[in-house]
Amino acid sequence: MKTYSPKPEDISRRWYVVDAQGAVLGRLATQVATILRGKHKPMFAPHMDTGDHVIVVNAGKVVLTGGKEGKKIAYHHSGYPGGMTATGYDKLMREKPEFVVEKAVRGMLPKNRLGRSMLSKLSVYAGEEHRHAAQQPEPLALGTFPTWTGLPEKVVAEPAPAEKPKTRPAAKKADDADDDDAKAAPAKKPAAEKKPAAKPAAKKPAAEKPAAKKTTTTKAEPKASTEKAAKAEEES
Repeated sequence: MKTYSPKPEDISRRWYVVDAQGAVLGRLATQVATILRGKHKPMFAPHMDTGDHVIVVNAGKVVLTGGKEGKKIAYHHSGYPGGMTATGYDKLMREKPEFVVEKAVRGMLPKNRLGRSMLSKLSVYAGEEHRHAAQQPEPLALGTFPTWTGLPEKVVAEPAPAEKPKTRPAAKKADDADDDDAKAAPAKKPAAEKKPAAKPAAKKPAAEKPAAKKTTTTKAEPKASTEKAAKAEEES
């Protein structure tokens, strides 16, 4: 079996009114903190805010036992040097009874942004009247917790009805089929006329170059040899 983890869409929140007249401060804060966290639900998870809204009326008539009104002191620091202020609970109960209840409940919630979101569902009033009549809150007696049934039921979505195919007359079907075939068949492109291949240009015979004439050069005989030959002819 898989571990159940609550989802935001599964969480439903109710509104409750708690009358604090004659209630002990600690016991009242314990019950309110339990409802704000959602520990009274079977789907409770410590990492999620599954609690309900709580309205506390008659906060000015809360009781502190053991003489704590004169002994218990609330401290506040402004953040500056020497900014510590101490206020007795007897003075707080006269001037700010709502703060007394909120402070007690805040101390029983997680000290992080989850606890701050839980505390935002708490509304405290010194008198009997409150401003949440439109939410129709249910009265809740001290020492009792609201009853919740099991885990939220899974909502199964109904399948959508199948659409009926549209029928057409037989004559129109045949015409439509012919039209569809005509549209589907791609139009044939006319065959492009083949152009005759161009003949390669005839190469012109290369002009023959005239052969270069060889020139013979005769060396001039020396004059001495010619004179000798002339003399030899004369002697003969």
